[in-house]
Amino acid sequence: MSLTILDKIIAHKRQEVADKKSLVPTALLERSLYFPAQPVSMRKYVQRPDLTGIIAEYKRNSPSKGVINAYAPVERTSIGYMQAGASALSILTDTTFFGGKNEDLTTARKFNFCPILRKDFVVEEYQILEAKSIGADAILLIASVLSKEEVSQLAQFAHSLGLEVLLEVHNREELERTLTPHVDLIGVNNRNLHDFSVDLKTSVELAGFIPDEFVKVSESGLSEPASILELRQHGYEGFLMGEAFMRQSRPEKACAAFVEDLKKLEAAAATFSI
Repeated sequence: MSLTILDKIIAHKRQEVADKKSLVPTALLERSLYFPAQPVSMRKYVQRPDLTGIIAEYKRNSPSKGVINAYAPVERTSIGYMQAGASALSILTDTTFFGGKNEDLTTARKFNFCPILRKDFVVEEYQILEAKSIGADAILLIASVLSKEEVSQLAQFAHSLGLEVLLEVHNREELERTLTPHVDLIGVNNRNLHDFSVDLKTSVELAGFIPDEFVKVSESGLSEPASILELRQHGYEGFLMGEAFMRQSRPEKACAAFVEDLKKLEAAAATFSI
């Protein structure tokens, strides 16, 4: 069986983490300016009624699409996302496959009080310490590359540092196999990892299997305000969006326009329901 892109990413990530551990000991990470800071709750921000639930993502590249936006500055984009009404930020920090870096997240942290998700491929506790040291408030755990025991262990370790956990699943099997009370949000990725096709029905079909104590987040393929309204009907409160914004020369303006259209749609729906 040929390796998927995710298999390749994880294999590379394990080697990358091993190399980092030899260069930057955990004691040095713990001396970071951000390490003693109290993280901001992404769960609470996503649920705030005065915000949109949008987790606006900053990413330069993707393995399936190549370069998305190599030039948008982190500072302007992240500030603009939050001014537009996003609930949180997601910052890609993987360099090899996504063109990100830890400094992107640290830059976003300097200019924003909102919760920031470190979007990377976590396979070891060291990466969670690193996330805390660069100013993250939450981490991503990907069910397809972790066992239930690993998800539970890594999530508990994240909580010990005050970080929240978004568990990403692609199907019912992953959800039921890895679900643990130690995560805070469940993200349903609408992208098929084998052929990279996207279908929002994935979120709709899995909604009923996610227990109510977890905040539901829909990921990938969201480009229309109407999709947000539809997914809310199925209990989703968070919407991770990156490519729809980053493909524009000014991602923050694309986010603002999307939010404006969403508000108009919400107002029209409210009027219609009266």
